Amino acid sequence: MASQGLPYRKTGGSVSDDEAVPDTDPSDTSSLLLERLQAYKHAVGYLESYITETEKVEKAHAKEYEKILKTVSSPLKEGHHFDQSLGGVAGLFESIRSNTQGIANSHLETEKNLKGSVLPILERLHSEIKNKNKELTKGAAKGSKEVDKARNTTQKHIELLGQHSAAFASSGGKVEASNDPYILQRGVNHRLNSQVLEENNNRNDLLAVQDSFMQFEAHVIQTIQQAMSAFLQCVSGQSERQKAMYSDIISTAQRMPPDFEFKGFVHRNSNTLIDPSVPKRSVSNISYPNQNHSSTRPLIAGSLERKSRAALKGYSAGYYVVTPAKYLHEFKDDDDYKKDPVPELSLYLPDCTVGNIDGEKFNVKGKDASKGKVGSKLAMSHELAFRAKSPADAEKWWATIREASGQGAIGGSVPSSPVESRNVSGQQAPPQYQDTRQQAPVQTQQPAQVQTQGLPQQGTGYQGASITPGAGTVSGYDQMNREVKSAGTGYSPTTGAPTSGVERAPGQY
Repeated sequence: MASQGLPYRKTGGSVSDDEAVPDTDPSDTSSLLLERLQAYKHAVGYLESYITETEKVEKAHAKEYEKILKTVSSPLKEGHHFDQSLGGVAGLFESIRSNTQGIANSHLETEKNLKGSVLPILERLHSEIKNKNKELTKGAAKGSKEVDKARNTTQKHIELLGQHSAAFASSGGKVEASNDPYILQRGVNHRLNSQVLEENNNRNDLLAVQDSFMQFEAHVIQTIQQAMSAFLQCVSGQSERQKAMYSDIISTAQRMPPDFEFKGFVHRNSNTLIDPSVPKRSVSNISYPNQNHSSTRPLIAGSLERKSRAALKGYSAGYYVVTPAKYLHEFKDDDDYKKDPVPELSLYLPDCTVGNIDGEKFNVKGKDASKGKVGSKLAMSHELAFRAKSPADAEKWWATIREASGQGAIGGSVPSSPVESRNVSGQQAPPQYQDTRQQAPVQTQQPAQVQTQGLPQQGTGYQGASITPGAGTVSGYDQMNREVKSAGTGYSPTTGAPTSGVERAPGQY
């Protein structure tokens, strides 16, 4: 038989001939087979649950795709921007709507197929396993109970034989007829024979069940395979249809020419869109109200160098402008486009004091007005030293600044710094005198830069020299300055070097 090649348990089915009443449980085999049927029943139940949940998911997918369809069911906003013919964006959305509806319908169809074709196969198999369980319970399991009953009867008579056999030796062989050990032994043999018959019958029943189990399990496996094939056919068909619908959407999008929509857009809005043949706008070609007004034209503008208030930094270049509003503005450069041209420094010239010119250098003392009214009131007055590219350039700047400050023209009163020549250490340099005698050309020494910060207002050493800004009288110092200016540009006629502007010794004015 084919079943002889399979391993089997040796308890319950085959009993040793040495033991009258084995310790094994005859129901072990039937219990094991029943447990195996339960395992298959639960496995099929899991598949039923899987198919049922898949069916529910397919139904839910259909509802979800209906929600997705609602996102594109309304007409496109600003739809007039798109060409309504096929091949454009409007055609793409029409393809999305139709195919999304098809995907939703395919999920509904899959849900119906799972419920009507796949699930019934597993439900029938589940019923067959239950019937097999009942068959085993009523047949082999019932035989196991009969074996247990016969074994209990045999065991009682064996114990009775042992009891009276022991009493026979102690009583000197005097026993009742019914308790004769001979008769009791024959009774044990009778009951043992009945027990063995029940055991063999139960064994034959269990062998028949075992042999039928192989065929039944093969039927169970084949039925499961049939159900899963039907399941695959349903879901793969839905998946292929869904893939085809998505492919149709993608192909519709890819068939759109890149310039299809824009060409139509340009054609429909040719009166509104910009003509590429029209040249670009240029700032130089734009005019606006009050452009080039007289108040916007600088009195003078250009590059100057200003000495930093830090002692070691020296001069730094900047772009300076004197405006009709009588401001001297300092900028980093003259570029109006790179950033907003906010002045680094602004001096309101009528509130400033302009010193004398010394070659290409001159000084202006005042407060920075670029911080607003409050900031300018709190700001300290500083004397700023400027240097032009050349004496002639310095003359132009100096004259323009003086005129804007209201201190008069070049020939008028010249407010100067309280100290004309003072070195950095604060010690007064010796005065320079102009020699009127004819002598060999000798280069005169250029005076040190004028410094007025931190110096007292009185006691400058120049007695009788009036330096009040805007005064109508002409001091001796101013008279000398006029003579120098009328003689030339402030350079020595003999040496060509710039003069110090000091003709006499202190106290001789």
